[in-house]
Amino acid sequence: MTTFLQFHLLTTYGPSNPNRDDQGRPKQATVGGAPRLRMSSQSVKRALRESAFFALDLADHEGKRTKRLYQNLVEHLVGTGVSEDKARAAADQVAAIFGKLEAPNKETKNRISTTLAFISPDEWKLAEELAEKIAAGEKVPADKELKKLVLRRADGAVDIAMFGRMLADSPDYNRDAAVQVAHAITTHQAQSEEDWFSAVDDLNKSEDTGAGHLGETSFGSGVYYQYVCVNCDLLISNLAGDRELAVKGIEALAGALARTAPKGKQNSFAHHPLAHYILAEAGTQAPRDLSGAFFSPVRAQPLLEKSVEALEKTRREIDDAYGKVWKAEEKLHVGKGGTLDGITAFAGATVRGA
Repeated sequence: MTTFLQFHLLTTYGPSNPNRDDQGRPKQATVGGAPRLRMSSQSVKRALRESAFFALDLADHEGKRTKRLYQNLVEHLVGTGVSEDKARAAADQVAAIFGKLEAPNKETKNRISTTLAFISPDEWKLAEELAEKIAAGEKVPADKELKKLVLRRADGAVDIAMFGRMLADSPDYNRDAAVQVAHAITTHQAQSEEDWFSAVDDLNKSEDTGAGHLGETSFGSGVYYQYVCVNCDLLISNLAGDRELAVKGIEALAGALARTAPKGKQNSFAHHPLAHYILAEAGTQAPRDLSGAFFSPVRAQPLLEKSVEALEKTRREIDDAYGKVWKAEEKLHVGKGGTLDGITAFAGATVRGA
């Protein structure tokens, strides 16, 4: 049976704009007929991958999402003494493994991929080695056989193992995501607001009046519910069976979830929230989120504690109806007990025992 690990988090954000839409406003959603502020799962996953917790705890085990493998291969080969023409010819062949290449830039002659490829450290190293062989004149296979020299179905890239990847031209090497991240929504009705601001020209003469610049920016605030579900068995499988690396990865994820936020407009609003409430659950039953607790927006004050009450009430009601199948749990509730160390240890033990 598959072991699942679920995280439910409630986090307060003061005035901020961590995840913007195409108009520069906080992203929004209508839930239960009421407007809410939203943070996309993509922005949350990006923040997790860029967090210090991943960088420090998972050094050398993070992939690179890029369109620029070609130019990096050229630079690598030229740095080893290969002529530029040979370097570009070799890079053409190898970079194409991860997706079609656009036409060369007329000025720089560099090429970028048409798709954003998620490349593991092992695959990056193998790509460089293959490019070196091609530049040295060694014969290599073509097409699918060439891809087998570089692409891997499982390796030590923790973020790819967690969040998956798609290679449209090489579907055999796609990775199913072991970690599902929901869009975060405010537990209550919330809308963005507009801030009109001005800036003064420091060299204005005393007789000059008015602002040197006028602008506007959008922001919002609220209590956000975030749900994350981990397929522990798939995480281990995606890491080629390295259980201890999977444990290390899940502990980094637990720490980052509690302390990491998307960084949109960070310098303007200095949002650095910490999760006020975390519920971690482990079990072998089908996953279930608790977003239904907030389909009717929380209205009573204080919003934060009423959100906690709504979540726990919905959880009890589901357990009463379906049976308490999530029997292993750990909780952090600021001011009422539990620690992040406890959540992290629980997450690690769950993966270790999967």
